[in-house]
Amino acid sequence: MTSFTEEVFDAPLIALVVGTALARLAGLAGISALDGWHPALRVGLAVMFALTAVAHFVGQRRADLIAMVPPRLPRPDLLVTLTGVLELVGAVGLLIPATARVAAAGLALLMLAMFPANVSAARRRLTLAGRPVTPLAQRTVLQIVFVTTAAAISFGP
Repeated sequence: MTSFTEEVFDAPLIALVVGTALARLAGLAGISALDGWHPALRVGLAVMFALTAVAHFVGQRRADLIAMVPPRLPRPDLLVTLTGVLELVGAVGLLIPATARVAAAGLALLMLAMFPANVSAARRRLTLAGRPVTPLAQRTVLQIVFVTTAAAISFGP
């Protein structure tokens, strides 16, 4: 049985929160490029996507992600590789002020496009890293947080 914190605070959320907080602290400490919540959110979301992208390419995590792709879609291995590459490109794009808004918008669309895989995995009761995938209600809330963060970057100051 998983605890409440394990269900609500998964690794991507932790990466987003910690990455944002550390970037904001760096801004407050005098790093002008990180002075403000908007640049800190860009760093936090970039950290989150760098973390999640790695899972698309390594070991059992990759196999678990391939299994999450809805069965009706062709070439789940290729789809997982493609989404991993897009996540990495988006993470880099978030760190470049000139491309951050477009990168954030693209990542928001990518998250929306990948959400059916989360729904499918929850309905099929799959595991990720040996643990049950996040239940659909919690995954939906997390997805809203992640997409809202990307939208705030895309449409923010």
